[in-house]
Amino acid sequence: MVRRVFYSFHYERDNWRAAQVRNIRTMEGNQPARDNDWETVTRGGTAAIKRWIARQMKGRSCTVVLVGTDTAERPWIEHEIIKSWNDRMGVVGIHIHGLLNRHGQFPYKGRNPFNSLKLGESRLSSIVKCYDPAGANSREKYAWIARHLANAVEEAIQIRQRYY
Repeated sequence: MVRRVFYSFHYERDNWRAAQVRNIRTMEGNQPARDNDWETVTRGGTAAIKRWIARQMKGRSCTVVLVGTDTAERPWIEHEIIKSWNDRMGVVGIHIHGLLNRHGQFPYKGRNPFNSLKLGESRLSSIVKCYDPAGANSREKYAWIARHLANAVEEAIQIRQRYY
């Protein structure tokens, strides 16, 4: 069964690398907003952005946070993680700093976005997994993601089910 997932990522910085992951095709992902669509949504303010995110998440079973250099600092990523968890969706992180960006560069590894969020007295990072793909180069890291993404999503869904 192909899972329907919501991909969460820093659009400006990570769209290129996120597209590589989205093209793996082991998951059915939400469609990213085009620049002009996102500008229209953001003009509607906070409430409009929250409604757009909610529509994108509807019918998804897991949120895959594609972690780039600045992902942990993005307030809308935090909102998406919290909403996913509260909506009883699986949540998993995949570091993508090892994939080449559109300029052929490797950006720096970003912080785990689950470290700053709490579930009771525990950090969400003690529950939600955030993988750093193995490999010596971009091709090997991409192959690791392609090989393990479906299992990581299934595991995230099982983890979330334990916290009803």
